[in-house]
Amino acid sequence: MDRPSVRVCGPSAAGVRMSERRVGCWLSDKKRRRMNLDAFIRFCIDLTQPLGPQGPFDIILHKLSDVIVEAEHDSQSQQLLDNFQVIYVSAHPDTVLLDPLPAMAKLLDRFISGRIMSQLNSSLRDWRICSPPCLEVHSGSDLSSIQQAVIRQGLTFPLICKTRVAHGSYSHEMCLLFSAASLADIHPPCVLQSFVNHGAVLYKVFVVGDKHCCVERPSIKNFPSGPCDRKTIFFNSQKVSKPESNSNLTSVDEHMVDPPSPSSDAVAALVKELRAQLGMALFGVDVIVNIGTHALTVIDINIFPGYEGMPQFFSSLLSHIQSVLDKHAAAGSHTTGGSSEETVGTETQSEHGEARRDNWTKNQCNQQFSISKRS
Repeated sequence: MDRPSVRVCGPSAAGVRMSERRVGCWLSDKKRRRMNLDAFIRFCIDLTQPLGPQGPFDIILHKLSDVIVEAEHDSQSQQLLDNFQVIYVSAHPDTVLLDPLPAMAKLLDRFISGRIMSQLNSSLRDWRICSPPCLEVHSGSDLSSIQQAVIRQGLTFPLICKTRVAHGSYSHEMCLLFSAASLADIHPPCVLQSFVNHGAVLYKVFVVGDKHCCVERPSIKNFPSGPCDRKTIFFNSQKVSKPESNSNLTSVDEHMVDPPSPSSDAVAALVKELRAQLGMALFGVDVIVNIGTHALTVIDINIFPGYEGMPQFFSSLLSHIQSVLDKHAAAGSHTTGGSSEETVGTETQSEHGEARRDNWTKNQCNQQFSISKRS
């Protein structure tokens, strides 16, 4: 696993009153490179040194999910988390976290995120938004009890099996199960989810505060409903859904009728509901359109995704940071970034074809931020 960078990037943002504010950014080296944030690297602050003298920070943008996961079995990661949360954050209640650690922790557990998605079946029923039936399979569950639970919960084959932990490269390793006997191939703890035929088209909904966009990606082809003797198919969901994917799993019948695109109003309603439920501003939602019912179906929620294909991601992020700081200053509150904001959806911007992203250079970075270097 790519280790988190032991740095906090700390430029002071420019703009209206932004010169008085200090923004920290904590991302892994891998995440920073993928999102073209290397322009910040020479302004990074070493986290091995006390954070207090490096701040104070008005807002900290981070993806500490890898640290949270590793803290369960790694004392160094636990110490790192304690230093950040207990020593610094607790001592600086006015510092806004984008996003709050408790909210992020919920999405790291697919048992919890599955329950959140299940609530959409009632809260967004009028929008014909739903999530597939799912089953939590705990460690120590035997084959017979799993088979009975699948029937009892109304799951239908094929099933998709996902790891319980929703972070790290292993979390993308999944499998398609086609019969009760194939349930012997799973490794609890995990989540079983009824597979919904969707014409091999997945939509990535990327959320940045009150802005979002919907990006089309390849996905798994249709399979006949009901149990069959087909062998279990193991796959990596990240590879299958890459824009340039040419997997056999994504090949479709040329005579198949394409499912309709998601309604922009329905997507906006979904984003608004999830922002309210999660208390987060930076997340992604994987949705599909049921090829039979045309219902918008939510199959996954992701923490701080890669935003590949979202136009003007960085300008949207900066706008959101500015908005959060302005609201925080006006309210004089001591709340965290996600829960202190009004959750408002906006129109969906569709992006098809080749993915495009903002490309920041060091000059652009310097234009956007006025840097206050600290010794």
